[in-house]
Amino acid sequence: MFEESGSCRSNYVELREKLDNYSDKKLKQLQHSTDKAQKSMGMTFNVYHDSKGIEKILHLDLIPRIIKGSEWKVIDEGLQQRIEAINLFLDDIYKDQKILKDKVVPKEMILSSSDYLDPCVGLKPPKGIWCHITGSDIVRDAKGQFYVLEDNLRCPSGVSYLLENREIIKQAFPQLFASLGVRPVSEYPGKLLNMLEYMSDKENPTVAVLTPGIHNSAYFEHSYLAQQMGAELVTGQDLMVQDNKVYMQTTKGLEQVDSIYRRIDDKFIDPMAFNPKSLLGVPGLFEAYKAGNVAIANAPGTGVADDKAVYTYVPKIIKYYLDQDPIIENVPTYMCSEKDDLQYVLENIKDLVVKETNAAGGYGMLIGPKATTEEHEKFKKLVKATPRNYIAQPTLSLSTVPTFGEEGFAPRHVDLRPYALYGKSIDIIPGALTRVAMVKDSLVVNSSQGGGSKDTWVLFD
Repeated sequence: MFEESGSCRSNYVELREKLDNYSDKKLKQLQHSTDKAQKSMGMTFNVYHDSKGIEKILHLDLIPRIIKGSEWKVIDEGLQQRIEAINLFLDDIYKDQKILKDKVVPKEMILSSSDYLDPCVGLKPPKGIWCHITGSDIVRDAKGQFYVLEDNLRCPSGVSYLLENREIIKQAFPQLFASLGVRPVSEYPGKLLNMLEYMSDKENPTVAVLTPGIHNSAYFEHSYLAQQMGAELVTGQDLMVQDNKVYMQTTKGLEQVDSIYRRIDDKFIDPMAFNPKSLLGVPGLFEAYKAGNVAIANAPGTGVADDKAVYTYVPKIIKYYLDQDPIIENVPTYMCSEKDDLQYVLENIKDLVVKETNAAGGYGMLIGPKATTEEHEKFKKLVKATPRNYIAQPTLSLSTVPTFGEEGFAPRHVDLRPYALYGKSIDIIPGALTRVAMVKDSLVVNSSQGGGSKDTWVLFD
């Protein structure tokens, strides 16, 4: 909200004036109403391995994050560039592997990735699109520079909270919302449905959201999106494959499904093609997909681009396929599979954030400055045992946004997860899920690790 000089940023002036006119009692009432609205909407997520119960409310902070249109333009253009390049990369590594033959990206790194799926070699996804839905995480340093922290292309979650947060916070500050000129996000479900329909060549395709079920951490989101799109919400047990076509069991008999938004990881969507122990997927689904009888978003095999080791090469991937410099840079990253980088990480682990390349949700991660000596030593052993499975990044001075708590306003670190849809074109939704670390000085924003969220207002200017 404030410049280093102490002056209020122009995009926050009206909000600050509004807040200055509110008493603490009024603000607490608004936060209480926000909490109640979340509970009434059932905005829950599940935390695995939590002895206090797995179902949680993702805390929504009352104070919105406000981003100027000129700043958003950088994010929009940067993500469009990134997604276009990643899509070309996926198409290449499952076909000609030119980028591997030219040694721009190490062949052994791609082929050793647990998410590089041999059955996908030669695959031709509908319209040539692999990554239909992307949720890249972006951070901003103390100087205001945006960086991509990681790319999420398997099953990026959180967009339902973005949409519901908007509805709740808009009610808390209706006049301010109208006067500032905030860009709408409510079109997302319609755009998602249009993209899923576009993938099918049928005139009126049947669309379904494939969920692992009620125990999945993001089940609320799966059901919410299906409801908003007017699509079917199904589990693997609701679907079957006959003659390479996918059918849904209904009270009126079998109905063919033409386009599937799958929220199941690559290796679990079809036990006949990938993990034979999977009980979540649909036997024969991959053959039906290859036969062109059903579309799947994201395309099977996309998960390899979610590998944090691959992330380190995205700037080179952009240069290789588009002959452009990245509009948004990566956070500086050390590859533990590289000898010099490994040595640096082992010697400086207390100052670094170390991440497992195939983990997500804040799991498999060490925040060096906050960890104990014992934790440092434990991670050193893990990294030395399998260097390919780890990267490390410096702890940036992440930007903060005022957050309202029991003791009033306080700065808390945030990141930003915008969402992109790739159909006829690449469309970045003008809003994002701002994740916020609720604990003072903490850099961990993941909901599964106690983080909260904020509504993100992108202005028209």
